[in-house]
Amino acid sequence: MIRNQRYLTDPFTDLLFNALLGFTFLFLVAIVLINPATQTGAVDPKAEFIITATWPEDRPDDVDLWVEDPRGEIVSYLQRDAGWMHLDRDDRGEINDTVVIDGRKVVYPINQEIVTLRGTMPGEYVVNLYYYQSVSGAPVPVSLKVERVNPEFKLVFVDKAILEQQNVEKTVVRFTVTGNRDIKDVRRTPKVLTPYAL
Repeated sequence: MIRNQRYLTDPFTDLLFNALLGFTFLFLVAIVLINPATQTGAVDPKAEFIITATWPEDRPDDVDLWVEDPRGEIVSYLQRDAGWMHLDRDDRGEINDTVVIDGRKVVYPINQEIVTLRGTMPGEYVVNLYYYQSVSGAPVPVSLKVERVNPEFKLVFVDKAILEQQNVEKTVVRFTVTGNRDIKDVRRTPKVLTPYAL
């Protein structure tokens, strides 16, 4: 004889199970919202000063930017990070002007070196140019500018220098940053920063 079996469920057990499912769903949603996707390649744009050296696009020559901070630390292609300073772009003339994008060669002809000061300390900064390699065999004119970007943009210094021949080093500007990040004592007194002095 087959008996008609009927399974009775407790409504309290159903309520607990549904509540557990609801809390689990809310927990998973909270985890997704708490941990946003990581942005790869993000760069911290904070900067106090930007120092830029630019020379003509048609020149294959290699000019280097050397900057010394008040503690005597020097940033250049030999040491891209020193204290608060960072060499953002090391231009080697036409050697690194070509990049491959989607299988095509793209030429970026701008000759430019950039040093960023992510923070400052009171004292003197020295900015030199060094004519590392002369491919053209001719003097190269270089424009140099120093800009303060924080709290507002201000052009601190701009001038041109002529590097007559390979292995020439020139002090383009020396300036003092005060405790409240003002600039004073802008001058050109020469100071050797490279280990290549003639």
